[in-house]
Amino acid sequence: MAEEKISRQSDSVQQAWSAELFATASQTWSELLSEHLWKVTSGAGPVLNWADPVAAIRAAGSFLDAGKPADSDELIQRIRGLISEMLSRGQNLHHPRYIGHQVPSSSPVAGLFDAVGSVTNQVMAIYEMGPWSTAVEHALIERLCRKVGWESESSSGVLTHGGSLANLTALLTARNVCFPDSWRSGLPDGAVLVANADVHYCVTRTAGILGLGVENVLRVPVNEQRRMRTDLLDQLLSQLRRQGRPVMAVSACAGSTPTGAFDDLEQVAEICTRHGVWMHVDAAHGGSVIFSDRHRQLLRGIERADSIVWDAHKMMFVPALCTAVLYRNREVRFQTFAQDAPYLFDPSSPGMADIDSGMRTVECTKRAAGFGLWGLWSLFGEQIFADLVDQVLERSQQFHRMLQEADDFESCNDPACNILTFRYCPDWPGASDPELNWLQREIRTRLIRSGEFYIVQTSLEQTVVLRTTVMNPLTTTSDFGDLLDAVRRTGKQILGERSAGGCG
Repeated sequence: MAEEKISRQSDSVQQAWSAELFATASQTWSELLSEHLWKVTSGAGPVLNWADPVAAIRAAGSFLDAGKPADSDELIQRIRGLISEMLSRGQNLHHPRYIGHQVPSSSPVAGLFDAVGSVTNQVMAIYEMGPWSTAVEHALIERLCRKVGWESESSSGVLTHGGSLANLTALLTARNVCFPDSWRSGLPDGAVLVANADVHYCVTRTAGILGLGVENVLRVPVNEQRRMRTDLLDQLLSQLRRQGRPVMAVSACAGSTPTGAFDDLEQVAEICTRHGVWMHVDAAHGGSVIFSDRHRQLLRGIERADSIVWDAHKMMFVPALCTAVLYRNREVRFQTFAQDAPYLFDPSSPGMADIDSGMRTVECTKRAAGFGLWGLWSLFGEQIFADLVDQVLERSQQFHRMLQEADDFESCNDPACNILTFRYCPDWPGASDPELNWLQREIRTRLIRSGEFYIVQTSLEQTVVLRTTVMNPLTTTSDFGDLLDAVRRTGKQILGERSAGGCG
C-alpha cells in the first residue's frame, strides 16, 4: 500500500512538471484567453461579474476540495474548467466600460512576456539568480532616469511591486539620508513628513511603518485645482525650522489619486532647495505623461526631485505590478538598508553590489517585474507610451465636455489627466447634502453590480462624488454617453423607489 501511494504521488509530481502536459494545456490556455479577449474588448458581456463574497469564497474552496490525481486527458479538461471559471468570475478590465480604478486595460502582448517569467520562475536578489531579469531591470531604470532628465551614470533606481512598496522604499531612503542615525537609533524628536493634502494613504501608512507616526504627516492644503498650495508649503517649512522640528521629506503629487492633479513641481523644488529638504514625488499615476510632447509640461520641475515613484502598471499599460523607484543622486542607493547577508552577497565581488537588487529593495527574492514593460517597449518603441497617454487624456477631455453640457450633471474637477469626478444632480426639490451623497453611493453600487459599467466613488471634503479613470484605449465617447444615460436611469429608479417608500 505504501509503495502504491508513493507511486501515485510520483505520477502527480511528474505530471505537474511535464513539458508535454504543459504544451497541451498552454494551447487550451491560449484558446480560452483569446476567446475572452475577443469578447470583452468588443464590449460584450458584463464588466464586473458580481457575486456575493461569501458565496464566491465557498465556490473557490470547492475546487480545492475536488483536486485529485488523474490521467492527462482529465487534467486538461480540469484545466479548461478552472480557466473558464476564472474568466467567468473575474473583473473584466479590458472591457471598454471599465473606467473605475487606476488599473489599466493592460496590453495583452505585454502579458505574454510576464508569462515567460512566471513559467520559468525568473527571480531576483543577486545577479546570478536572475541574470536576464536583472539586466532588463537595469536597462529599464536607465531609460526611465533619462526620460526624467537625469544622466544614467549619476542616477539610480530599482523596480518593485507597486506604489505602496515604492513609496515606502523611497521615503525610507529619505529618512536614512536625512537622519543618518535613524536605522539604529530611531527618529529624532519632533520629526515630520510634509505632504499634499490629497496624499495617497500609502504615504501615511509609510509614516506609521517607519516609526514617524501618522500624526506627524503634516498636510499642506490644496487650491481649487487640488494642487498643493506652495505659499502654505513655504510658510510651514519656515515655521518648522523656527520650532526646530526636523523635516524628513516633502511629498508632492504628480497625478493625485482623488482627481489626478499635478502639483507645481518647479515651485515645490524651489522651496525644498531653499529649505534644504528632500523632495519626493509620488508620480505613480502621472509619471508616464513625460512621454507625451503635448502633456509633459505637467511634470515640469520633476528632474529636481530627490526621489520619484512611477508605476508602469498604470499609464504605461503593462500588467501589475511594476513600479520604479528612482533617485537623482546615485550615492544614496545603498542607504535604504544597513544590513549584512553573507549567504547572498559575495564579499570577494564587491562590484556586483551595484548590479544586485537585494540590498536596495524590501524584497529579497523578487519576481521579475520588468518583463512586460521591457517586451512592450522593445516591440513598439517608446512612442507607444506617448500615443497611449495622448489618447486617454483626449478621451477624458471629451468626457469632461459632455459632463459640462449636461444639465443634470456637475463636473467636480477640471481634469489635468484622465481622472474625472462628477455628481448626478437630478431635479430633487429640498434634497440635503447627505441625501445627495447617499444617492451617488447608491447609484454606484447598483451600477457596478449590474455589470453595465464599473466606476468608483470618492469624497472631496464632505461631498461624495462619482469618479472615473479612463484607463482603456478602447473606451469611446459612445461609452461615456451610455454611462450618463445609465446613471440617469439608475438614479431615477432609486428616487422612484424612495418616493414609493421602498428605499432609504
